[in-house]
Amino acid sequence: VAVVGAPDEKWGEAVTAVIVLNDGATLTEQDVIEYCKQHLASFKKPKAVHFRSALPRSSLGKILKSKVREDFWRGHERQI
Repeated sequence: VAVVGAPDEKWGEAVTAVIVLNDGATLTEQDVIEYCKQHLASFKKPKAVHFRSALPRSSLGKILKSKVREDFWRGHERQI
């Protein structure tokens, strides 16, 4: 999982979760949002959840959040 800021008309950025599921696992966007409503403060909850087959990683195996953010900010005037 990677959590990044994605463009939002109202707030400028919105908390967005990007998730890679394990083989055979099932999960919906609503499942994630409901879980977060119960366990996180309101401002920390993701407004959107995206599922991907893989996340970009460094040679050390760390998730490259800057690369994840690029997908959301491509084509916008402001870049993060």
